[in-house]
Amino acid sequence: MNEEASQPRTPAQYRIGAAIFFFISGFGYSTWAARIPTIKHQLHLDDGQLGTALFALPVGLMLTMPLTKWLLTRYSSRAVMLFGSLFLCVILILVGFAVSFWQLVVLLLFFGSARNLMTLSINTQGVTVQALYPKSIMASFHGIWSMACFAAAGVSAVVVYFNVSPAYQFTVVSIILAILSLYFIRDTILQQPDPQPVIAVERVITPWWGRAYVLPDKYLLKFALICFACMACENTMYDWGALYFQKQINSDKTIASTALVIFLVAVTAGRFFGDRIVNQIGIKKVLRLSGIFIFCGLAIAVALPYLFTAAVGYVLIGFGVSCVVPMVFSLAGKSKNMSSSSALASISTVGYMGFIIIPPFVGYVAKAASLRLSFGIVTLFGALIVYLVSKIADDNNPASVVGNETLE
Repeated sequence: MNEEASQPRTPAQYRIGAAIFFFISGFGYSTWAARIPTIKHQLHLDDGQLGTALFALPVGLMLTMPLTKWLLTRYSSRAVMLFGSLFLCVILILVGFAVSFWQLVVLLLFFGSARNLMTLSINTQGVTVQALYPKSIMASFHGIWSMACFAAAGVSAVVVYFNVSPAYQFTVVSIILAILSLYFIRDTILQQPDPQPVIAVERVITPWWGRAYVLPDKYLLKFALICFACMACENTMYDWGALYFQKQINSDKTIASTALVIFLVAVTAGRFFGDRIVNQIGIKKVLRLSGIFIFCGLAIAVALPYLFTAAVGYVLIGFGVSCVVPMVFSLAGKSKNMSSSSALASISTVGYMGFIIIPPFVGYVAKAASLRLSFGIVTLFGALIVYLVSKIADDNNPASVVGNETLE
């Protein structure tokens, strides 16, 4: 077994191995998300308590960012990825057995931590596999993550129909995912960690929080802000997309849910076709088109709040957000100024702030004015992406290096 695991794999095997862990990450997360209504009912939570519990997950994710960065500079992403996967499985089981609000809050903090360990390590692994290919393959990994979310939601719909408890479902799913992790870890790349040296002057002028959270340097800042804008739009759609459709377009809950499904299908399809498009026209053009799609999609949904036009807008938004993050991660992972793990951590630190901050902001504006105005404001993030992409030097090579020579 050890001899087999130590034998080098082909690029195709490494690609499959990385894809399996993207699938594990998506399936594990969506398994929890699909049973939120059941858990809310079982624990007798009101909307405020549920909101607090859900907020614990991104808090745990952000708090773990320095730890994940530290681990990735000292251990292979393969080791961190396996640990994160098994940790996710253990926490998922415990979430199913939570019996009180505070137990759920604490467990979701750890669930967010496990997600962070997996997210950064699988993307580091994905960037490493990408380096083995002359053409872009990064978007397909994120497409597999989205496909896993659909698969988990489908399984959850079936078990809900048969009234299976979350505890039982989470236990079975976690055992299966743990077995997959232990089996396919041998098909992932065991690259040496690449710690980033720190210049003595930087230790003096950089505050402790800047060192802990690996803030991006000036060459990666544009990419971090693009990631922030995209994640802000994407999570706004996850949290408010169905509600916006129900309040502004059609009050039928089924139609509103279908609208969100349309958005998710567009995201998944965009990720599976994204690599082919990148290989034909280049990353910069894809990022620019993504920003245009996001802007136009949100603008259509806001300016023309009718069933067909809003649905078209949701499709455009889905296509727009689908490839931005994987393409930015792919570029950041080739940075000459930072190690791939540190570059991804720096991008994620800024990007996830958009994921966390903007959806609550949408709620505050909606309460003070209207949800339609909130979506109108979010539209500006699409324009911001287009502007930031215009500041990136032209480069049509998906495997290019990011650094002084490729940014204006």
